[in-house]
Amino acid sequence: MAFMPVKFDLPKRVKLAQGLWLLYWISMMVGILIFSLGIFFKIELRKRSEMMDNNESHFVPNLLILMGMVACGVNAFGGKVTHDSLDPTKFPKWKPMLKPYLTFCCGFNILLLITALLCFLMQFALYLTLADGLKNGIKFYKDTDTPGRCFMKRTLDMTQIEFRCCGNNNYRDWFEVQWISNRYLDMSNVEVRDRVMSNVEGKYLMDSVPFSCCNPGSPRPCIQHHLTNNSAHYDYDHRIEELNIWTRGCREALVAYYGGLMNSIGGLILLTIILESVDMAGLKYLTTSLESMSDPENPECESEGWLLEKGVKETMSDLFAKLKTMGKTNQVEEGAQAAT
Repeated sequence: MAFMPVKFDLPKRVKLAQGLWLLYWISMMVGILIFSLGIFFKIELRKRSEMMDNNESHFVPNLLILMGMVACGVNAFGGKVTHDSLDPTKFPKWKPMLKPYLTFCCGFNILLLITALLCFLMQFALYLTLADGLKNGIKFYKDTDTPGRCFMKRTLDMTQIEFRCCGNNNYRDWFEVQWISNRYLDMSNVEVRDRVMSNVEGKYLMDSVPFSCCNPGSPRPCIQHHLTNNSAHYDYDHRIEELNIWTRGCREALVAYYGGLMNSIGGLILLTIILESVDMAGLKYLTTSLESMSDPENPECESEGWLLEKGVKETMSDLFAKLKTMGKTNQVEEGAQAAT
């Protein structure tokens, strides 16, 4: 007995074909959107590649671009089939392709599900990449004359301004590195020389942050130097006062940005899977209702459509039997080759 049979007459078949045609083109637009988001995600990763030590993975955006292209092709084909389905002269040429097409659609949905899972799971790898990249970015901030690091200062400053963040974990990360190049330090100054000499590694460390950490929304002029020295500023206590610099770390800000983007793309792909599944079910009903017409020359006659020709258990049993047969055939062929 067929699984989920439905009776169809001509008006129902026409409405189903029209609805499917529209749904396939909506799915195609979604495929174009996935393709575009894959390109956008790839560009966003490249824009901040220095923040990740150029170790960022482009596997997910490349997969999104591929899935978007395949979705466009699959849905364009399905739209063409549904468009020709009610024309007796055009539909017969599509019949031999429908079974492989539906099988391919099942595989494509599995790939879409894997892509969606990767969008959700790859965020942890991005978190680790950003942690190392930002740490090294702060370390090389001062190396504006070093080849390969010339634009690190500009990139990090623009990142802190754009994402309203400071440092890797927080603004105190700047206290642990020398972020002013020696060429801009007056070594004849006693205070500068003493600060350098007092450090074991000979670094000029201070409780200061770059200008890009300043919060322009603060009513007080930016305090970016001597942040922990209350006596250096009037009416100031860094322990209780809200600082007029960004206190959020850039790793948290960037992970939130990329994570939000990846979650949105993952949700869109899950929606695409639902659309593709509805497309497949509708196309199966449409094609089976056309094939089961008692009088193909009379479009007015009633017919029956179904999702599966047999029940779920029978279909699964037939599938496993075919797989076993294929496995035995391969073993026989391997044995014959070994014998020769």
